[in-house]
Parts: sequence; C-alpha cells; structure tokens
Amino acid sequence: QVQLVESGGGSVQAGGSLRLSCAASGYTNNGYCEAWFRQAPGKERERVATINSDGRTWYSDSVQGRFTILKDNTKTTLYLQMNSLKPDDTALYYCAAHPGAGICGINVQHFFYWGQGTQVTVSS
Repeated sequence: QVQLVESGGGSVQAGGSLRLSCAASGYTNNGYCEAWFRQAPGKERERVATINSDGRTWYSDSVQGRFTILKDNTKTTLYLQMNSLKPDDTALYYCAAHPGAGICGINVQHFFYWGQGTQVTVSS
C-alpha cells in the first residue's frame, strides 16, 4: 500500500521561499509518476508540477521558473522548492502518485495515491 505524507508548509511573505516534502512508502520496483497539486478555497484542485520515473518534469505556467520539483537519490522523498512566492500561491498542497514509468497523468483522476495536504499561506 502506497502512503504519502507531506510536510513543510507554513506562512511566508510574498517573495519568500518554502520547501515542501513528501515522504513515500510502499512503492514497488515499477516506475511511478509523482506530482504536486494545490487547491485554493473555492477553486478546483490544479496540477502544479510532475516528475516521471526518468526524471522528466512538467510545470504549470503559473509556477514555471519559480518552483522546482525534485526527488532525492533514494527516490523515496519528493520535494517542491517554491521561490518568489506570491499571494496567489496560497493553497493546500498535495503530493500524488500513480504507477507507470512513462507519461504522467494530467488530471486528478489519473492519480491513485494522495497525501493529506499541507497548507501554504503567502501574505502580501
């Protein structure tokens, strides 16, 4: 059973940085796509960044150039380095994963495993 546990959220002023972590357990030897999503109050959950088992990454236009998704060498912890934060980045951030070594899914429905979420609040 795959389990994902996020940490690292908090409150920061605009222009600041935060690093989110997602500790994963239960992965098999098969490849996985891993992702960060976020959901602001009253809005749908949106995909922020993905990384596949080959290390190929994707970013939404809203975070491109400011956020970096990366994994540690053991491939059991996923990170989201967030720089130049804006108030619009305020949301509950989730890590997610699905099996498969190739192309990452693009919708919430494609991801089987989810963490509990960690809050990020950016003040102006």
